[in-house]
Parts: sequence; structure tokens; C-alpha cells
Amino acid sequence: MKIKSFLIASLAAFSLTAGAQSLSPSTKWHWDKGTIVVDTPERPAGQKNVLGLKAPKLQTVRVGFVGLGMRGPWAVMRFCHIPGVEIVALCDYEEARAEKSQEYLRKQGLKPADIYSGAKGYEELCKRKDIDLVYIAADWNHHFPVAKMAMENGKHTAIEVPSAMNLEQCWSLIDLSEKTRQHCFILENCCYDYYEMNALAMAQAGVFGNIIRAEGAYIHCLEDFWNAYWQDPNDNDKDNLHWRMKYNMENRGDVYPTHGLGPVAQCLNIHRGDRFTTLVAMDTESFVGKDWVSKKSGKECKEFRNGDHTTTLMRTAKGKVVEIQHNVMTPQPYNRLFKLTGTKGYATKYPTEEFALSGDALKGTGAPQMDNLNAHGFLNKEQKEALVKKYYHPILKKYGELGRQMGHGGMDFIMDSRLVYCLQNGLPLDMDVYDLAEWCSLAELGAISMDNNCAPIAFPDFTRGFWNKVQGYKHQYASPEDEAATEAAAAAYTKAQKAATAKYNLWKLYDAVAAAKKANNAKAVKSATAKYKKAVVAAKKAMACLLYTSPSPRD
Repeated sequence: MKIKSFLIASLAAFSLTAGAQSLSPSTKWHWDKGTIVVDTPERPAGQKNVLGLKAPKLQTVRVGFVGLGMRGPWAVMRFCHIPGVEIVALCDYEEARAEKSQEYLRKQGLKPADIYSGAKGYEELCKRKDIDLVYIAADWNHHFPVAKMAMENGKHTAIEVPSAMNLEQCWSLIDLSEKTRQHCFILENCCYDYYEMNALAMAQAGVFGNIIRAEGAYIHCLEDFWNAYWQDPNDNDKDNLHWRMKYNMENRGDVYPTHGLGPVAQCLNIHRGDRFTTLVAMDTESFVGKDWVSKKSGKECKEFRNGDHTTTLMRTAKGKVVEIQHNVMTPQPYNRLFKLTGTKGYATKYPTEEFALSGDALKGTGAPQMDNLNAHGFLNKEQKEALVKKYYHPILKKYGELGRQMGHGGMDFIMDSRLVYCLQNGLPLDMDVYDLAEWCSLAELGAISMDNNCAPIAFPDFTRGFWNKVQGYKHQYASPEDEAATEAAAAAYTKAQKAATAKYNLWKLYDAVAAAKKANNAKAVKSATAKYKKAVVAAKKAMACLLYTSPSPRD
């Protein structure tokens, strides 16, 4: 299937209710000398920050997936290729979509997952004691309630973007993570794109000098997709706008900021020695949006909250400036911008991946000295290749080649692999709940700014006073010996799972249950189900005998 056709079909499969709002009713703010100050809720007594949070090692990462419309099936596919993972459960509002994702497990010889469906299926999944991680790829409106349910039931969470739609949800996820000591991971795949990771490595090595300005964006014309987004039959959508266009019509602000902000925030060490202090946002009038609604409804669209193009500026405590843009309306090429301006050099990804360095900076990189550069032009091909080779990120060395085989440029697989790696080795995750809050908060903060004549806002400190405790953003690694042991154990587990699945004919018995259900034969369903469950128990016992380890600490 062509990419465009696949995306349209996938978007049509989304299930979204229209309840997510960029402005949360609980947010309170006041004016202070011309600046809007948003109230920060006090940290509850006895609750501690989760900077550098480590959880007990999960030698086997047992996963439940919620949301299998667009992003979810790809995630299931990728996890089938990560050793030491058990996909325990699959959940979607529509049972057929969950069943369809089973085929990835079948293809890899892994045991079938349990299926959950309906509006409350995720609640039953989250209550299971044999799940360590809930991976949430549902619609925007369900990201928070599923994560809340998962964390309240002692599960780590990984949430697709935007992981929180407003400040109320941001603060709630922070409190849940701090209270439960569970990881709350934002699934921002762009932080793992190859250019961004190599640029991060260069920035951390001082190649660009002191980075003083950065840019990011999500510029992606959705003209071909508006009608393909799901439409909630219970929503008062008389004009048949479908959820995403309706959401933009009713909500103002950068509602999808993390692709642009995440990678540059890491380069600037946000809440790891620096923090955002001031935000100002503005948008254009809605031209394309209003026109689309007018043509769709057959009547003039007089009110459209979100502008066609949104621009957000932020200043940090150390005097750096970040610009983030959002535009899903106007016809232009896909662009996440990603620009770093430093005192010694410059990096930009779009429309072509380029670097520019001063002559002095180039001398320290090992790249050939072709001329007396002073960053008047970009490095030539030979220089750029030498630069990338020297600073090629170690995570890319480990996962990059296989990642490219997994589709979507490889960044999704790298993201998932790092998540599992950190959980298996008991390490802090690459992105914590404060990253989630900082990056997702632009929606509501920007809306407040624009609703008040683009007034400046004092950016909340989501760490509540600990933004300067950690110095410098770093990926965490196990020792070579521990890493080798963990990888060997993970490979052994996956091998044992496949062997037990084949030995006890789990897929044959699973299909027998499905056939009985299709035939609407209650007696046959009962008999086939009993046989399947008995085989699953036997397979798990066999796996336990073959396994390299004792049960997970969460058993």
C-alpha cells in the first residue's frame, strides 16, 4: 500500500472523543508587572522529584498496548523485534483492530496476546498484575486517562504525543510519577532521528560552541487528510468536520509542539542546568481553516480559534532563545526546521542536512581543511562526512542499522529499543515526566498568551525548584559487562518464548477459539477456550524452566 493511502486509512481508524481541551479549567494565573504568572501547585507532602529516577530492573519487559489505529500497530511490530519483551495484551476500542495486530506476533513466532476492547477495555488491561509497561498510542483525548489508570495500578507508561493536552494533565502526570515512582515516558521519536542525534552529540562535545538560539517546528500540510480523521458519532459535529479539524477550530495554540521542541530542548539542557523562563506566542488569522470549514458546511465560518500558523518564542534562564512553529494548514513541504545557532557553528536539517563551522572550530573536528572557513558557507560533502563519522552517536551505532529496516526512518525503533534497554538495565529513561510537561505545555501557555494580546508568560518550573540539580543532558548506559549479560538473558527469553509457543501449538489452538466464535457455537467456544488456556499455562511453565532468571520483581 502506498504511504499516502496507508495514512488515510489509518487516520480514518482513529477513535477520538471531542473532550480534550487546550485550556484547562483548573489553571489559575495573575498579572505581575505586565507578565502573566501561572500558578504552580505545591508538591504534596512527602512527594519527591523523579529526576534521574531508577526503577528495579525488568529482565523481561511485559507490555500492554492501548490504541491500535495508526501508530499502535507499528509499535507492536517494532516490539516483536526487541529481545526480552513479552507482549501480554492488546487493546483498542474496536476489537478487530486489536486482533489484526496479533498477526505481528504470529509472524515472529511469539505467543498470542490477550485482547481487550470497548470504551473501558484499557481499564482491565491496566489492572493486570503481569504487565510492567503500558504503551499508549490511542487518540489525544485518551492519552491522559489511560496513563492515569496505568500509573495508579503500578505500571510504567509510555505515551504518544501530545502526551498531555493542557497544564492540568501535565501537573497530574508529574504528581502521579512522583507519587508512584513509575516512569512516565513521552514517545517523542524525533529525538532519535539520525541527524538530531548526531547534532546532539556534536553540541555536547562543544562543536558549535555555546548554543544561543534554536528552532523547531511541525509544518505538515494535512489538506489530503482532514476528511479521513475519525468522526465521533456522539459528538455534536453537525458540519461533519471530523475530529482534528474540529479540534483546531475550537482550540488555540501549538497543539502539536513536541516534534520541534524535544530535540532542541535536549541540546539546551532544559531542566538540567537551564530552564525556560519566558514564553510569548502569536498566530496568524485563520484563512485556510475558515475556508475549509465554510466549504465543508456550506455556510460562512465566522469563528476559528487556531490560526493557520502559530509561532512561539521562549527565553531561558541562561539567555538562550527557542522558536517553535506549528502549521498544518498551508501548502508547503514537510519541515521540522531543527536549527542550532552557536558561537562557533550552525546546524540545520531542512531542506537539506547541513553544518557550518568557523575555521577554528573546524580544526578540532578532524574534518579536512579545504579552505579558510569562517562559516560563510556550509561544509562540503567530504568535511560533513568526516564530522558525522567522528561524532556518530553511540545509540545510532547500536540500533541505527536495524532501525532503518523498521520503517519511518528508523527513529521509532531506536526510541522503543532505548526505552526497553533502560527498563531492562534499571537506568533513568532518556526523557522524564518533566520533559513531557515542558514540551506539551506550549498548547495551553501559548493559548493564554495569544488570548491576552500575545502577552509574555512566566514559564512554569515543572521540577518545582530542581531544574538546576542535574548538570547537562545525558543518555544513561549500563557497564559493558552488565549490558552483555542483559542482552544474553533477553535473547534467551525470546528464544524460550518462541520454543514454547511452537511446542504447545498456541496459535493453532488460538485460531480454534476464533473459529468457534465465528461459528457462534457456544459449546465449541467453551471447549476450545479451555484447551487454549491449558496450553498457555503449560507454555508459561515450560518458559519458566528455560528462562535465565527468576520472575520479575513486579510478580
